[in-house]
Amino acid sequence: MQKQLLNWLIFSLLCLIWGSSFILMKGGMNVLSPYQVASIRIISAGLVLLPFAAKAMRNIAKEKRGVVVLSGLLGSFFPAYLFCIAETKIDSALAGIMNALTPLFVIITGISFFQLQVKKLQLIGIIVGFIGLSLLVAAGSNISLEYFSYSLLVLLATLFYGINVNMVGKHMQGIGSLEIASMAFVFLLIPCSIILYFTGYFALPLTEDAYLVSTGASAVLGIFGTAVASVLFYMLVKRAGALFASMVTYGIPFVAIGWGIWGDEQVNLIQVTCCGIILVGVYLANKK
Repeated sequence: MQKQLLNWLIFSLLCLIWGSSFILMKGGMNVLSPYQVASIRIISAGLVLLPFAAKAMRNIAKEKRGVVVLSGLLGSFFPAYLFCIAETKIDSALAGIMNALTPLFVIITGISFFQLQVKKLQLIGIIVGFIGLSLLVAAGSNISLEYFSYSLLVLLATLFYGINVNMVGKHMQGIGSLEIASMAFVFLLIPCSIILYFTGYFALPLTEDAYLVSTGASAVLGIFGTAVASVLFYMLVKRAGALFASMVTYGIPFVAIGWGIWGDEQVNLIQVTCCGIILVGVYLANKK
C-alpha cells in the first residue's frame, strides 16, 4: 500500500511539473529562439546533475552507457527542440494535449522493437487515439500545411518518448534513476552549448529585463521540467512499469489547458472533446 501511494505521489508530481512545462516554453520564447530555449533547458539540467555524473560513470557498466546516452537523446534532447519549435505555431495547451499520445507510442514501439504482446482491445485503443489526434489537428482555427507540419513535430517527440520508455523499462532496471539522468544530461552539455553559441545567444543584450525573464523561465524549465522530472520519471518506470509511467500524460493535458486559459490562449470545446477521445483511446490501449 505504501509503495502504491509513493507511485501515485510521483505520478502526480510529474503531471504538475510536465504540465507546466509548455507555458514555461512560451515564456522563454518571448524574446529567445526555440533553439536557445531548448539549449538553456538541457544545459541547466546538465549543470544541476553534474555533481552526480562521476559516480554514475563508475557505477554504470560500459555496455550500458550507450543506452543511457541514447535515452537522454530520445527522452530529452530531441523532444526539447521539437516542442519549442512546434510552440512557435501552436498553443502550449494544444502541445500538452497532443503529448497524451505518448502511451499509444509506448505500445506501438513496444510491439515493433521490444516484443510487447498486444491484445485486440489495445489495438482498438490505438485507432481511437489516432482518430482523436486527427480531429484535434482539424479543430485548429487556422488550418494550413504549416500548422499541420508543426503539429507533427510534437507527434515525433511523443514517438521518441515511447521508444525511450520501453528502452528504460527493458534495459535499465539495474541502474539508479539519478545515475541514468546525470550521465545522460552531462553528455548533452557540449552539443547544447555549441547550439547556444551558434544561435547568437551570447551576443544578445542579456542584462535587459526581457532577456533575463526568458532565460530564467528556460532555466527553471530545465531544472524542474527536465532534471528533477527525468529522475522522477526513471524512478516511476522502474517502480511501476513502462505503461503506468507513460500514463502521466493523462494528467498533463489538463494542467497544460489550465495554464493556457490562465495565459489567455484560445481553448475551444472541440479541442477539449478531442482530448477526451484521445484519452479514451489511451485508456483502452492500457486496459488489462
